[in-house]
Amino acid sequence: MCATCGCSGVTVELEQRVLAHNDDLAHRNREWFAEREVLAVNLMSSPGAGKTTLLERTIRDLDGGVTVSVVEGDQETAFDAERIRATGCRAVQINTGAGCHLDAAMLARAVHELDPPTRSVVFVENVGNLVCPALFDLGESYRVVIMSATEGEDKPLKYPHMFGTADVVVLNKVDLLPHLDFAVDTFVRSLRQVNQRAEILPLSATTGAGIDAWCGQLRDWM
Repeated sequence: MCATCGCSGVTVELEQRVLAHNDDLAHRNREWFAEREVLAVNLMSSPGAGKTTLLERTIRDLDGGVTVSVVEGDQETAFDAERIRATGCRAVQINTGAGCHLDAAMLARAVHELDPPTRSVVFVENVGNLVCPALFDLGESYRVVIMSATEGEDKPLKYPHMFGTADVVVLNKVDLLPHLDFAVDTFVRSLRQVNQRAEILPLSATTGAGIDAWCGQLRDWM
């Protein structure tokens, strides 16, 4: 029994086994994507940061030059998958119920159903949560954290593991900055305390500002 928090060593050991099993499955997913030259991008954020809107805009702005499919993760409903399918893009919905994240096994089942073609992109819209999704490797090629300008500048310091594992941090809803008490330079300093390497892409998924740089990043990854 831990004298500090009262948890048992059995709980920690179980968590380690769960993560180790997930990591093994993630490794298989990564090999599967590599063999087929499929770019897998894990999109993570708080609820309401604009993941689905960014996906809709991305699919439109890529303009058919790249085949895109989407794995949608939510606790309930298929609303987001329906929005993605309305763009003409294939999407598979995963409802996690009480679960707060997707895992590698869920992604493996979803991509088996999608069967993405060679040299295509699979976006994974993870469950809206800045804690649990950071812990679970899915076998993705890159991790993208989307943060809205309506959130606090210190969010990277409050959720260091999530922001620390990001390859790209998208600052969304920058069209609202004139109406917000949000200092971009303070946000950047907060992020750099936990992640020195992540690319920062300010954009507005609604107006399209900055979308060219985001789509260019995707093409560079391919």
